Amino acid sequence: MKQLTGQELRRAYIEFFKARGHAELGSAPLIPEHDPTVLFTTAGMHPLVPFLAGQPHPQGRRLTSVQKCLRTDDIDEVGDTTHLTFFEMLGNWSLGDYFKKEAITWSYEFLTQVLGIPAERLHVSCFAGDADAPRDEESAAIWESLGIPRERIYFFGKKQNWWGPAGQTGPCGPDTEMFYFTGEPCGEGRGEDCDPSCDCGRYVEVWNDVFMQYNKTAAGTYEPLAQRNVDTGMGLERTVAVLHGYDDVFRTELFASIMERLQALSGRAYEGESLRAMRIVADHIRASTFLMADGVLPSNVEQGYILRRLLRRAMRYARMLGIEGSVLPDLAMVVVQHYALAYPELAEKRELIAHEIALEEGRFLQALQRGEREFERLVARLQEGQISGRDAFYLYETYGFPLELTAEMARERGIAVDEAGFQEAYARHQQMSRAGAELKFAGGLADHSEATTRLHTATHLLHAALRLVLGEHVRQAGSNITVDRLRFDFAHPEKLTDEQLQRVEDLVNEAIAADYPVCVDQMSLEEAQASGALAFFGERYGDRVNVYSIGEFSKEVCGGPHVEHTGQLGHFKIQKQEAVGRGLRRIRAVLEA
Repeated sequence: MKQLTGQELRRAYIEFFKARGHAELGSAPLIPEHDPTVLFTTAGMHPLVPFLAGQPHPQGRRLTSVQKCLRTDDIDEVGDTTHLTFFEMLGNWSLGDYFKKEAITWSYEFLTQVLGIPAERLHVSCFAGDADAPRDEESAAIWESLGIPRERIYFFGKKQNWWGPAGQTGPCGPDTEMFYFTGEPCGEGRGEDCDPSCDCGRYVEVWNDVFMQYNKTAAGTYEPLAQRNVDTGMGLERTVAVLHGYDDVFRTELFASIMERLQALSGRAYEGESLRAMRIVADHIRASTFLMADGVLPSNVEQGYILRRLLRRAMRYARMLGIEGSVLPDLAMVVVQHYALAYPELAEKRELIAHEIALEEGRFLQALQRGEREFERLVARLQEGQISGRDAFYLYETYGFPLELTAEMARERGIAVDEAGFQEAYARHQQMSRAGAELKFAGGLADHSEATTRLHTATHLLHAALRLVLGEHVRQAGSNITVDRLRFDFAHPEKLTDEQLQRVEDLVNEAIAADYPVCVDQMSLEEAQASGALAFFGERYGDRVNVYSIGEFSKEVCGGPHVEHTGQLGHFKIQKQEAVGRGLRRIRAVLEA
C-alpha cells in the first residue's frame, strides 16, 4: 500500500475525480450557511442538499471535495483509537448524472490502483432489501464483475446499508460500503463468523457509496426520485491510518506534531495511562482551532458553547497530564502550522485564535479555582467518607471537574467517590441533552420545506434592509432558520435603536408588498462581485456561483433555497435583537400569515 500523507491523499483523491469530469469544490465552513437545522457541517453532502434535491449546481453535475466536518454526538467517546469530533471527508457526487456502475468502479480503481490496497483485503456490503426497496443485487453484480468474490460481499439491512433521509423526509437510498480486512482476530469472540457488521475492528470501513434513488414522503412511503444521485464519503484520517498500518488514528502524521508537543510539555510518553488524555487534548484543540478559523468564539450558546466545552475539556485533560499554566494557544499554533497549506484560513486567523484561547484559559482557571473551593466545602460537610454521585456530577456540570479529577483529589484525602452514582446522573443529563437537541433540530438537514424556504428568502431582504438603515459596513456573519423563525447574525458595533429596528422591519415588508421576482443567474465569483452581488464568504465559493436577485432590492451569492417572488412571504416581524460577541448583533424574526 502507498503510505500517503494526509496532503498527498487529499490531492490524489481530487485529481482522480477531476480527471473523470468532476469540478473541485472548496470546503464549505463548519457552520452551515444555508442549513440552520444543524449546528455544524457533519458530512460532505450538507452544503449540497439543495442540489441533491434538484437545483442546478453552478459547477455542473459531477463534483468532488475535501470537506471539513464536525460531529458532537460522541464528544464523550473521544479518547479511544478512532473517535474524533473534527475530521475531513473526501467525497464525490453525481447530481443526476452517473450512477452505480461508475461510482463503484471508480471506488475500486482508486482503492486498488491509486492507494495500492490489495484487492484480496477488500470486503464490501450491500443493502439486503426490505418492504421499502429491493435487495441491491445490482451493486453486488458490479463488485463481482470487478473481481470481488461473492463470499466477500455481505448483505445487511437499513441499519448498516441505507442512508437517509437526513430529516423526516427527503432523498435517501441504499449504499455499498468498502472495508479493509486487517486479518486480526475478532475482538468480540465471534471467530470466523465475524463480518463487517461487527465493531471489533477486524474490518475497517474506508468508503461508502450512497445511491439516492428514493424520496421518503411524509406518509412514510418511498417513491423513486426523478433525479438519482450518488453521494460518497471517505474519511481522511481513517484511510491514512489504514495505509500506514495503524489501528490508532492519533499515530498518523495528521496528529504527529501535536502529539510530539504534548509529550514534550508533559514529560510523558504516548502510552499507558497517558493515551486517553493525550488523544482528548489533541482532538479537541484541532477541532477548536478549525472552529475559530470559521468565526466561532467561546460563548454559552449553540456553536460557541460547543467550542467552550471542547476547549475546557482539553484544558482539564492537559492538567491531568501534569501540564500547568497556559498550553492550548501553543498547541493551536501547532495545528495551524500543520494544516495551513490545505486550509489557509487557519493562518489568516492565527492571531485571533491564539488570543481567544488564552482568554478562555484564563476564564477556565478562575472556574477551576472556584470549583476547588467548592470541593473543599463538600469535603468539610461530609457525613460519610464518600462524595455522592450527585455532588460529583455537580462539580462536573458547574465547574467542569471531570470525575477523574474529583476522584484524584478525594483519594489524596482518603475519601471515596460514588462513581456509579455519578454515571447515573451523567446518563440522565445526556438523555435530557439529546432529547433537547432532537426537539430543537427536529426538522432535519433536508428540511427545505415551504416554511424554511420563505424564511431563508426573508434573510436576504433583512440583510439588504440592515445595510440601507445602518450602512454598508453591515455584513452577514451567520444565520439559523427553523420552521418557526429566522435568526440572523451581522457585523455592527452597537445596539440598534427602536427607530432603526422599526425602519428595518418596514423596509422588509415594503419589499414583500412589492412582490419582487426572485431570479437566479450563474456566473463566476468575480463577475458576481462586479455586478454588485454581496459575497462575504469569498474563500468558500467555487469557480461558478448562483446569484439571487430580488428586484432591485437585494443581490447576493447564495446556495438557496428561495421562493419565486416576495409576495409569497407574508408579514415580517422582528421579535428581538441581542449581542452575540464583540461587534456582532443578532436579530430574531418571524413571518406571519
